[in-house]
Amino acid sequence: MLVDDDASIQEIQKLYLEREGFQLFFAGDGATAVRIAEEQKPDLFILDVSLPDMDGFELCQILRKTTQAPILFLSAREDDVEQILGHRIGGDDYITKPFSPGLLVAKVKAHLRRYRDLKDDEEAKASEQKKAILSFSDLVIEKENYVVKKNGREIPLSAKEFMLLRLLAEHPNRVYSVEQLFDAIWGEDSLGDYRTVMVHISNLRKKIETNPSKPIYISTVRGFGYKFSIS
Repeated sequence: MLVDDDASIQEIQKLYLEREGFQLFFAGDGATAVRIAEEQKPDLFILDVSLPDMDGFELCQILRKTTQAPILFLSAREDDVEQILGHRIGGDDYITKPFSPGLLVAKVKAHLRRYRDLKDDEEAKASEQKKAILSFSDLVIEKENYVVKKNGREIPLSAKEFMLLRLLAEHPNRVYSVEQLFDAIWGEDSLGDYRTVMVHISNLRKKIETNPSKPIYISTVRGFGYKFSIS
């Protein structure tokens, strides 16, 4: 998005940026820029510092409330203080007039590339965080933090109880035999009684089920074992 009240400057930017395949939006003042930004959500802004109704720095502060897209300033002043101010309020670059159109295009491409890489990283992190949380109606299992919550309240579990619940919840509706659960949680080489699985299941039901005698989540499959039920 180009925000400049100088038609000749807009025309130069338009010529070079459209040639590179960019879709452009134009505004000659701050108020129009804010309205178009809300409607179109541009990926990058080029703001003239001097605008009819507000300066580019004020406009930058308004835009920063709703977007993290790169903001580049254009100004006829080679003032270090002004450039520092531009960066402090959320600007990403500062270009002085007269400017090289080729340099402007190069800066636009570089900032867009960094912005898209940043968005990709944020989306990847959000996806990983989502995978680390199992959510079932009123029950939430935070796998990485070893936390279980029911209706927003944390439920204290022992290590083995958590491991057992996590295994079942990670494979909803899959039936596990008592032997499979014992081997998976306690280890195939462990010496113990398979009845310990039933004890842990009973304890889990008391902690996570609204009515342990009529469990919703951990169901018994008679003759086979247990499963984590979801509708």
